[in-house]
Amino acid sequence: MASPKSSSDAPTIADDSAPVRDRAVDVARLAALIVVMFGHCALLLATIDAGGLRIGNLLGELPPLAPITWIVQVMPLFFLAGGAAGAYGWRPGTAWGTWLFTRSQRLCRPVFWYLAAWVLGLLVTRMVLGAESAAGLGRESVALLWFLGVYLVVLAFVPAMTRLQTGRAVALVVVALLAASAGMDAIRLAVGSPDAGVANFLFVWLIPVVIGVAYARNLVNRAVALGAAAVAFAAAIAAVALGPYEVSLVVTGAERLSNVSPPTLLLALHCTWMSCLFVVAAGAVRRWAARPRVWKAVVVGNGGAMTLYLWHIPAIAVATFALHAVGVDAYDVHAPGFWGRLALRAAVFAVVMTLTFVLLSPLEHRRLPWWDAPARATGVRSAAAGVLVCLAGVAVLLMAKDGLSDGEGWSSLGGFVAMVGVARCCAVTSRSSRTSVARGRSAA
Repeated sequence: MASPKSSSDAPTIADDSAPVRDRAVDVARLAALIVVMFGHCALLLATIDAGGLRIGNLLGELPPLAPITWIVQVMPLFFLAGGAAGAYGWRPGTAWGTWLFTRSQRLCRPVFWYLAAWVLGLLVTRMVLGAESAAGLGRESVALLWFLGVYLVVLAFVPAMTRLQTGRAVALVVVALLAASAGMDAIRLAVGSPDAGVANFLFVWLIPVVIGVAYARNLVNRAVALGAAAVAFAAAIAAVALGPYEVSLVVTGAERLSNVSPPTLLLALHCTWMSCLFVVAAGAVRRWAARPRVWKAVVVGNGGAMTLYLWHIPAIAVATFALHAVGVDAYDVHAPGFWGRLALRAAVFAVVMTLTFVLLSPLEHRRLPWWDAPARATGVRSAAAGVLVCLAGVAVLLMAKDGLSDGEGWSSLGGFVAMVGVARCCAVTSRSSRTSVARGRSAA
């Protein structure tokens, strides 16, 4: 398989600092992000009437549309991109914890701004509308941060995955993860509680990371990837036909057994076939991305990828309520003109999101004086920093689950801030801090 690297320098893209770019990976990341944004825009049903705010879900109202989620559930591509980018950026002999913390610096920077804005917004909501309204808003405000929490944990496994030397070894790891996810599903069904399957957040989302690392290291050729995709897709169909799994691969609000919270074997198989299809298509995608106009758009979009991900739900809310103010709601799926109103909302959302991107994406690249000091720790300090980053990821996942609506959610927020803060102290030596301050004074 041809080398996936590109010699073009695009230092502003995404969350890694590899000296070369893989254009196919960057295209996959941005394309997946666009699908996620407009997918959420389509799924939301909302209106305000005499009873207050009413929120629904398109798939909950129209279950026959559930098979579409097998196409629009593209989160595996985010994790695959992270695995590939991590493999490109990893160098043998690097201190593991320091490497992990360095990558978390870029990822967490826009998250700090996002959380600060929501903390302030929730305080204002509490004062103006009361505690109940603030709690309801707080439950939704950080839900999408589950991705960051899981990502910080699975990213920690990338250096170990780079030790895989053959495609057979990669296949064994993927099969083991599929088996582990199936085992967790069995425990979850036996116990009757979704919490019993929480380990699948690791087992399932590690699968695209492993395939991403294998892709970056040229361990999987296109023919094998195509065969693996076909087998995994057939197994997914069988799992729905013969097992307890529902068809939808996103949250609908009406499911009895969620495939995403926590993930199930069905989502694990989905991660497998979608990731393998990316390997098959990567060459064609790379050639397409070599076009100057295409690559310029990819550079710009990836340069604010976290802004797009973090702020697209608030942008959808702005578009939805702006249209409601002029009497245009997309809520009743059986009402005449529903699909036209849904398309109009998508167009308004695109405008709002563009403005949000222009305003807020620069924050992704604005270095924070204390947080962004160079990390050079080794030994125990480095290992401690890495472990703390993983624990911070767990705290974010718990915060996303509980929301900022009660003591548990706020405690998880405090735990996240505390752990990344201590991780920074461990990873950044006093010498690094002095160097960072000196550079700041020189730049000033």
